[in-house]
Amino acid sequence: MGSASKQSNKKSPADKQSAEPLVTNRSAKTKGGKAATADRRERIAQLRAEEARRERRNKIIAFSVAGVVLLGAVGTGVYVVKNASDKKAAQVAAAKAPIDGVQTFSNLTRNHVTTPVTYPQTPPVGGDHNPVWLNCMGTVYDKPVQNENAVHSLEHGAVWVTYNDKASADDIKALSAKVKATPYSLMSPYPTEKGTITLTAWGTQLVLDSASDPRVEKFFTKYVQGPQTQEPGASCSTAQ
Repeated sequence: MGSASKQSNKKSPADKQSAEPLVTNRSAKTKGGKAATADRRERIAQLRAEEARRERRNKIIAFSVAGVVLLGAVGTGVYVVKNASDKKAAQVAAAKAPIDGVQTFSNLTRNHVTTPVTYPQTPPVGGDHNPVWLNCMGTVYDKPVQNENAVHSLEHGAVWVTYNDKASADDIKALSAKVKATPYSLMSPYPTEKGTITLTAWGTQLVLDSASDPRVEKFFTKYVQGPQTQEPGASCSTAQ
């Protein structure tokens, strides 16, 4: 009995051979699993690295675009400021430049009177005047106005545009548009003036043949609220 039991517990060579492949298969599976895990980790690391590179590229692009936009904004701001500065400089230069044909008159009195005044110039360029001024905030009158009231507007720095029956419809239209767009100016017909068109500021006058004359713009630039103004800052709105 005992001998038989001992014999049954012993493994035969064939049994040992059949067990060895099982061990080998387990080892191979273990090694294969580790390799797959390593591959996955490596792939994940590669994906993370690629994502990091994309983020860096996106940041670089974003910063580059922001820089371009900022430089553009700065450039635009510089251009606007420079453009405004250039226009101001041009206006100052135009205001200082002499205008061919302009006549000037000095020693003009400035008393307020309620009686008619005889003026030596037609239209008048200054002198005693009515206490009430004409509305001269780009106002176009279609009938002649009183000299004494218009002269008071000149005292406040207005330019007075007048014309006779020689002025064409196009001249009148162009001058009306200019006056309407210019505060401290007024316009009215003046049948008895010698020139076709006359531009008048206090103590200053220019006679023209056409509204297309470039001196119209120069006169407005120089004399609307210009250095000849006797009462700078005085109102030119509805007469008071």
